[in-house]
Amino acid sequence: MKKGYGLFALIIFVIALGILAPTKDFLRKPQQTMPEDLDLAGGPEREVRGFPKREIVDLITMYPDLFIASGDSQEKKVALTFDDGPDDVFTPQILDILKAKDVKATFFVIGKRAEGYPEVMRRIVEECHLAGNHTWSHPNIMKISLEDAKEEVLKTEKLLRKYYKDSPDKIRIFRSPYGSIDPKQVEYISNMGYKIISWNVDSLDWKGLSAEEVKTNILENVTEGSIILQHSAGGEGEDLSGSVEALPEIIDVLKEEGFKFVTIDEILKDRQEKDKQKKDIKD
Repeated sequence: MKKGYGLFALIIFVIALGILAPTKDFLRKPQQTMPEDLDLAGGPEREVRGFPKREIVDLITMYPDLFIASGDSQEKKVALTFDDGPDDVFTPQILDILKAKDVKATFFVIGKRAEGYPEVMRRIVEECHLAGNHTWSHPNIMKISLEDAKEEVLKTEKLLRKYYKDSPDKIRIFRSPYGSIDPKQVEYISNMGYKIISWNVDSLDWKGLSAEEVKTNILENVTEGSIILQHSAGGEGEDLSGSVEALPEIIDVLKEEGFKFVTIDEILKDRQEKDKQKKDIKD
């Protein structure tokens, strides 16, 4: 009897293994898949990133009205920003979370991806998020000519204007791929009517970090006026599932701490009003 029971149990165990084995693929974390013509022109973040914080600080000091890395340090507001989208893997998940949490964010989109995923791009706009210019193909603009950089920006601007016909000035915000930019490019692109938007809180999610690591990188560094960097898409094979998984708790914690979520145009508006107040006091 015991022998028969043992054999029966073994058979059930083998059957269960056969049923569960395929779920390994199902449970595996999603990775970025992207048609070759929509991949990052300058290469994946993990191979290119490395723009020193010191140089960002230098640019903030040199161009306080053009190169923006944070909002008003006296206001309990933060801006969630997402780079490199849209795509059909991670961006829709992020949009679902933002919608459920009633939070608006800023998406710095790659022009050719916005063209390649129009339904997702339309969601960004229709759900009242803001889109910014992240070039057409995501090159490292420090390795291309100023004229080529201009073409990258203008081509994306032309596409974005179709979505923001009633408020074209709102989209005149630019974030350089990989955060790499030098003074000459800051001046050149700002002369095209753009504000250059950086960040002061980096999730480092492009490294494929876990949700806990992403939460720690953000929540331990957020302060009043923070501009937070995450990604809504990546290069081929990159895994942003940790960033997506972390987002609901990041939002919940910051709400509990009294932070209001705003888009970059609101950050800029607050800065302008603050500057005007300072000028009025001097006069």
